[in-house]
Amino acid sequence: MAVLLGSELKSEARRIITSQAPRIFLITAVFKLITTILTELQSRLAGTEAFYIQLEEQLRTGGLPTLEMLTSNVRISGALLAFLIMIFVPVIETGYSSYCLKLSRSVEAEPKSLLDGFLFFVKIIAIHIIAMLISSIGMVLFIFPGVMAVYAYRQAYYIMLDNPEKGIISCLRESRRLMRGNKVDLFLIDISFLGWFIVDLIVVMYLPLPFMFPIVQIWLAPYTGLTYAQYYNRLIGKIAV
Repeated sequence: MAVLLGSELKSEARRIITSQAPRIFLITAVFKLITTILTELQSRLAGTEAFYIQLEEQLRTGGLPTLEMLTSNVRISGALLAFLIMIFVPVIETGYSSYCLKLSRSVEAEPKSLLDGFLFFVKIIAIHIIAMLISSIGMVLFIFPGVMAVYAYRQAYYIMLDNPEKGIISCLRESRRLMRGNKVDLFLIDISFLGWFIVDLIVVMYLPLPFMFPIVQIWLAPYTGLTYAQYYNRLIGKIAV
């Protein structure tokens, strides 16, 4: 049943992509360029790139990482600025989710939809932090509860977009309610995209670019985004016409 559901949702996602091409790819390219630059900048500002290079060298020669290695590379000012940049990433990603949600409902979606996340800036950050903390606690105790927590709160951003008046905790509770008994379905849909993510990783690693731009994501992001948006529509009983 879950496999059939995933296949149906993905088929509809491909239909929407075909009907929206090439516009959807241009908008996705802008979205991915922004998030890639922010992620790359975050890494370089914090000094983590230099740390990983040094760590790789240490491990290759049989040495172990030291505290001095970390403190010599990670700059406090850079780390703080990197943290601020990190905050913007889920906001922009929520904007893209809003864009995909509109398309999944046959609603006209403009490029400015990418900025929808900024209308809920504080809520998105709060949901992100709370969900991350709960999931992290679950991971520390046992891996399985942590994974279940991740899936329990996957719909919180969609709920927030649909119900701007709802509070942060209400969005999290509603997501948990919607996902009760449905986590396996979403997990199987995630697994069905695994091959695409492997291809994306291979291309990123071997493409001669100054930074790792996920070029496969120009196709993959709308494919997954529309599939997950339609999955949410099914959960709430709102099927696009």
